[in-house]
Amino acid sequence: MADTSDRGPFQAPEGTRDVLPPESARWEALIATFAGVAGRAGYGLIQGPMFEDLRVFQRMGEGTDVVRKEMYDFFDKSETPHHLALRPEGTAGVVRAFIQHNPLVPWKVWYASPNFRYERPQKGRYRQHHQLGIEAIGVADPDLDVEVIGLLHDFYAEIGLRQVELVINSIGTPADRAAYIEVLRTYLRSRADELDPDDRAKIDDHPMRVLDTKRERSIPVAEAAPKLIDNLSPEAAAHFERVQAGLTALGIAFSIDTRLVRGLDYYTHTAFEFRSGALDAAQNTIGGGGRYDGLVEDLGGKPTPGIGFGCGIERVLLTCDAEGVFPAPERAVDVVVVDVTGGDTARDLTFELRRAGLRADRFWDGRSMKSQMKQADRSGARFAVLVGSDELEAGEVTLRDLRGEAGQVRVARAAVLDELRRRLAQPA
Repeated sequence: MADTSDRGPFQAPEGTRDVLPPESARWEALIATFAGVAGRAGYGLIQGPMFEDLRVFQRMGEGTDVVRKEMYDFFDKSETPHHLALRPEGTAGVVRAFIQHNPLVPWKVWYASPNFRYERPQKGRYRQHHQLGIEAIGVADPDLDVEVIGLLHDFYAEIGLRQVELVINSIGTPADRAAYIEVLRTYLRSRADELDPDDRAKIDDHPMRVLDTKRERSIPVAEAAPKLIDNLSPEAAAHFERVQAGLTALGIAFSIDTRLVRGLDYYTHTAFEFRSGALDAAQNTIGGGGRYDGLVEDLGGKPTPGIGFGCGIERVLLTCDAEGVFPAPERAVDVVVVDVTGGDTARDLTFELRRAGLRADRFWDGRSMKSQMKQADRSGARFAVLVGSDELEAGEVTLRDLRGEAGQVRVARAAVLDELRRRLAQPA
């Protein structure tokens, strides 16, 4: 007997999922809302490749889990194979594009894109996860930090989230960070026996990673560690004070978390996160970012400051569910055409309505009136346009209200578009 073990039915790979209607309509609405917030501030859409030269992402820091063990990397099929990687985060690829195309600064862009990380799947986080983000490159002014943070704050407010807390910190200049790392490393070595083994392994190469540990055994050590914010240079302290003053002026509440360092090596000065009070504390970060004034240079460009953020679509919608806000749109279409006279009217009228800007659909295969009406009820449409032999002969259609109490009325075929527009303009 032939081996059929490799014939399916196939499943989506572990850590991925299919987003189907009507849930996908919610994704569309979320992205459209984000695009509106970003567009009003002068940010334009960027679409980059899903894979890059591996070295683009290695610049994020060789000690990060993303680089060491989470990237999907591969060699292509060229004669001299290139070592490539699927995009694990959004910023590095945008910075590569900035260097390659040399646009005028400030360069302000937004994106909505899939990212890929080989990690343990968890609620709201997948191996292919989708991210909304903003990058603003070419300006060192701390007021730009305020703008970027404010845009993410306003996006959350616009989709209805209320249980959201902003936390900020300053990582200072690279010199501040280098001096602090030596102080921190000495401290952590003195308390190494109190750390979780995974955190203990970070002391020599990446001691700052211990600060944002989620491991219970290590948290008391991290909380008692010397604070970078107490050792900032005058330049970095002034930058951070200006950011705080700007957020206060805009009415954006925040708290300072001295353990917040974010997970990537390229951050400088301002780091920030938005956390949800509606989610479990261990997985409550719903977006964040920071300033990365050295990343452009690390990727081969001229020294250029930048700042940005990312927020995962899946995690944001999970938070919306927890707060009971931003539901999926109620209807996929406004009107369905039910035609039992052969389908000519359904074909022509559906396109006429669509070309006039209405969301319209029809049914197929010459089904009976009863069958089509069942589908019409399930469609979520507000109105049905019925065409039977009587209507066809009279040059009319029957307009039926599927969601209200208006019942049904016969109207001239030529007048159906105007009548639908009038009725759709009224509340259901």
